Amino acid sequence: MNWIQRKIHLYNVTFGLYMLDWWERYLFNILVVVLMWFIFYNGSKYVTDFFQRHLTVT
Repeated sequence: MNWIQRKIHLYNVTFGLYMLDWWERYLFNILVVVLMWFIFYNGSKYVTDFFQRHLTVT
């Protein structure tokens, strides 16, 4: 078992995905990806706005 397979196994065991069907696992992973995309997208917009405001004030 290589490093990537161990991380995937740890992810499945940590969140209890090993006991779900394949389609439930895919649905959960899609929801996680969408949630992470929203967090990173809005976080990047916030950080750029923050730095633009900080640089224009100075």
